[in-house]
Amino acid sequence: MRIVITGATGNLGSAALRELSTGGEHELTAVARRLPEIANAGASSVRWHAADVSHDELTTVLTGADAVVHLAWKFQPTHRQDVTWATNAVGTRRVLDAVQAVGVPKVVVASSVAAYSPVEHDTPVDESWLTDGASEATYCREKAYVERTLDGFEASHPDVRVVRLRPAFVFQRSAASEQRRIFGGALARPALLDRRRIPILPVPAGLRFQAIHAGDVGRAIRAAVERPVSGPFNLAGEGVLRHPELGELMGARTVEVPARAVQAVLGAAWRVHAAPVPGSLLGALMRAPLMSTERARTELDWTPDHSGRDAVNALLSGIPERAGSTMPPLHP
Repeated sequence: MRIVITGATGNLGSAALRELSTGGEHELTAVARRLPEIANAGASSVRWHAADVSHDELTTVLTGADAVVHLAWKFQPTHRQDVTWATNAVGTRRVLDAVQAVGVPKVVVASSVAAYSPVEHDTPVDESWLTDGASEATYCREKAYVERTLDGFEASHPDVRVVRLRPAFVFQRSAASEQRRIFGGALARPALLDRRRIPILPVPAGLRFQAIHAGDVGRAIRAAVERPVSGPFNLAGEGVLRHPELGELMGARTVEVPARAVQAVLGAAWRVHAAPVPGSLLGALMRAPLMSTERARTELDWTPDHSGRDAVNALLSGIPERAGSTMPPLHP
């Protein structure tokens, strides 16, 4: 099977490449704006193609593909919504246009738990929950826009199998340095985030969330490509993380603080460019639903190898050690 992966050097893309290249069963074309220095990235079955989904020609690289896995996404710069929109919204539409133009029969797209509408309860939701975005954060709005784009594409092209994967927050050790930069910014130095240096951990009151290891998302991507499935699938590791679990992971005493106050401080810091993420993103984290993964377990025959706690631990252990990889976005 010939598979094209966009965003192949990122957190999800690198995991998808590892999984799909195992066994050499597939012919892979990896698409990214910046290619790794080692052209085949350790797998002889991978061919690399430099392209930016926001403006470069895509039909050539997609011609002859049996499936397209669309993972290209920009989280930063959060102060330049025109830049993220060009990749995330326009880029997704351009990939789908190319899929239709060359007749690719299947497309797998990474959505997110952040696409879901907010909840006021802890009952896990299935894939029928509304996807209008967990908050007004740009990330959530753009994920919701992609969901609407996929709605329109499915209605117009019923002959194409469209799979939407909606993972919880995705972590792996090799992405630790990238995620520190994305969410912590230049001031969040690795040594400052060493668990041995943090005796007390402030946690927004009411915080609870699911997480998933990137490797488990990679296995779900493989199953979605290889099986005759379509539609949305929730993905999450076992367990829900709240302040006791976070305290255990950090080896620190937790102190609950008012969530609205934390969101207000973060929002103010973001507006003066002192923080890399807006307060509305914390609002999304606080109000995003917990997800049921029953459909993925049943139709993809998928179960996570790692718990949500394992996924967060991979991030926390990797940050102080400047963990990364040869992929440009993940470089330490």
